[in-house]
Amino acid sequence: MLSGGDFSFLMTYGAMSRMFGFGILNVKTFKSERASGVSVKTLQLYCLVFFFRLTSIIRHEGYLPYDKSGDWLYHFIEIAALLFTASALYGCMVPFKGTYQKELDRFGEFNVPEGLGAIYLAGPILIIAILIHPNLNADFISDTAWTYAMYLESTALMPQLYMFQKQASGVVELLTAHFVAALGFGRLMEFFFWIYSYHELANSSGSKLPGYLALFSQFVQLVLMIDFFWYYYMAVKSSTPLVLPQTAGLGIV
Repeated sequence: MLSGGDFSFLMTYGAMSRMFGFGILNVKTFKSERASGVSVKTLQLYCLVFFFRLTSIIRHEGYLPYDKSGDWLYHFIEIAALLFTASALYGCMVPFKGTYQKELDRFGEFNVPEGLGAIYLAGPILIIAILIHPNLNADFISDTAWTYAMYLESTALMPQLYMFQKQASGVVELLTAHFVAALGFGRLMEFFFWIYSYHELANSSGSKLPGYLALFSQFVQLVLMIDFFWYYYMAVKSSTPLVLPQTAGLGIV
């Protein structure tokens, strides 16, 4: 209804799924008044994702959906997603900090201050985005910001999946599972869109390398989530709690 039927609605649909996921997380956190099972590092990374994407799409139009949803709806969705993410992060760090399981949210905490393990994702990916990015906006800062958001989003769920793996029981709360599934579904929709459109992500010299890397980054995220998707599907199908075996997921520190 809002896209005019253009294929690029998949991009907006994926963004809506992400926004919906963070909305679910807010309901879970503030209604239960508990931050258990939620990775603050993942929320920090997604705040960066939405912030940098917005700095690009608000100033330029090169990476917006082709259809009329790119006129205003896509911007609204991304702004709402940033607000939802920041709200969930606030809930985990301020009013419900006592229920946040920081002993499980230990991704990347090696030779860095406690709680800053996400720097091992945010830092190197920024360097890659600076070196390899498309040129649709013909603006270094804007092109790099959008690319950084794209690449970083592909790894932003890793701390959350790692946290799932470290839970002794393996049981994932229902709303937390829906939150992660919504993010994964949104990424799947964007992956389908970029399979069709990746060739447009060329750099200033005409190389398609940024497009290939964008596809690869999204594919990597979906591969990382295969275990989760399977057990989520089985839990929904059988109307039982989602239980992840401790051997599932990444053995990454």
